[in-house]
Amino acid sequence: MGAGFPWKRRTTTQGQVAVEAQVQPAKTSVSLRSFILWLGPALMVSIAYMDPGNYGTDIAAGAGFKYDLLWAAWFAGGMAMLLQYLSGKLGIASGYSLPELVRMSLVKRRYVIPYWLAAEAAVAATDLAEYLGTVLGLNLLFGVPLLYASIFGALDVILLLAMMGRRFRLIEQYFAMLISILVIGILYNLVVIKPDLSQVAYHSVVPLASTNAALLIVVGIIGATVMPHALFVHSWLSKNKMDLLGRRVNGGSLGTSVTESMKPASHHPFSTVEIERTRKFHLKETVIALTIASVVNAGIILIAVPLYPNANVTVSDFVRGIGLLFGPAIAVVFVLTLLMSGLSSSALGTIAGQVIMEGLIGKHWNVWARRIVTRFINVFPTTFAILLGLNPLSLLVYSQVILSLMIPLPMIPIVYYTSKKKFMAGFVNRRITMILAIATVALIIAFNSFLLYTIFVPS
Repeated sequence: MGAGFPWKRRTTTQGQVAVEAQVQPAKTSVSLRSFILWLGPALMVSIAYMDPGNYGTDIAAGAGFKYDLLWAAWFAGGMAMLLQYLSGKLGIASGYSLPELVRMSLVKRRYVIPYWLAAEAAVAATDLAEYLGTVLGLNLLFGVPLLYASIFGALDVILLLAMMGRRFRLIEQYFAMLISILVIGILYNLVVIKPDLSQVAYHSVVPLASTNAALLIVVGIIGATVMPHALFVHSWLSKNKMDLLGRRVNGGSLGTSVTESMKPASHHPFSTVEIERTRKFHLKETVIALTIASVVNAGIILIAVPLYPNANVTVSDFVRGIGLLFGPAIAVVFVLTLLMSGLSSSALGTIAGQVIMEGLIGKHWNVWARRIVTRFINVFPTTFAILLGLNPLSLLVYSQVILSLMIPLPMIPIVYYTSKKKFMAGFVNRRITMILAIATVALIIAFNSFLLYTIFVPS
């Protein structure tokens, strides 16, 4: 690499690094080549905001209220963008992942273990939605009966785990491929449907929720947007990517496997200027990746508009409906995007679970064993529900309850850590960032509390 490459490791002592970290970040230039090399962390995390759980809410918004709730998709995307930026910045500036910092803060195992169990419950609940998306995609795309699809859907673990011992860049390319198929599929659907652009522009900026039913959908879109596992894993992905690129510049290789890169690492020995450059790369990538996710969610709402008025339409009925209105091709492409969403979201959940366990417990568990256990925890209730003749998608209610309860676990520590010089040195949050972050956290917690109220206290 040429001189001035952002991830060139310093040969200073830890004391010199600590002193330099107190200097305010310097203004730096950003090269396109270095930015392209950085791409990966936010792209991988963005799939959490295009997961199968979002499909149901977005379809209900479009089919039930046409363009009225389009603004909620953009608003939710903006909040997710802010929190994911803070998560990634935490890993870059502190040199630690969020789970590692939580473990160091809680210290005693009697505090760490309950936190870890709660975080793992959030990962398992997230995986349920991803798994059901894969199952439904197989059922609708290939006509596989739900019972068999629930078994085949668990086998995605084999493909992912086969890559876990390969280069980390391969995992990033796998995500990029699945996300590309998903985005192209959504754009194709939009071209076929031809939404009213004037309505799109108007309802993207004018917030409307004229009925209680509409308000509940808005709460679902915004309250369920930020995913706990995405906040946990983004800090590690950014920290890990910076470390991998630093090793590459200094004679190492980006060929480090996922399992190798998950081993405990020392604090990043990078200069303040290098950290600031990387922060800028991270900011740009987060904005781009989360904007793409917002476009996908808004796109799903628009694709559902022709089925108005039917807020209670299921994904299966929705696919049949657009197939009848616009031809089978659009239905097939849409189901393909759902399948890609399930596969890619599931892969992120695997990495997140491993990061949480190793960061909080400090122990390495075989990735194969972990993935198989997590996946089959969700296979059993799903298969049992199908055997009883129940709709397996009804299980999503229970996963939503768990996620609503667990969302404060990563949000509050991220805002806290990124506001302290003890962890961030000169990269602490600015006042406006803190105001927006606190408001975002408060709003998401309030919306999730309301969601829990509607579930347990039906009108």
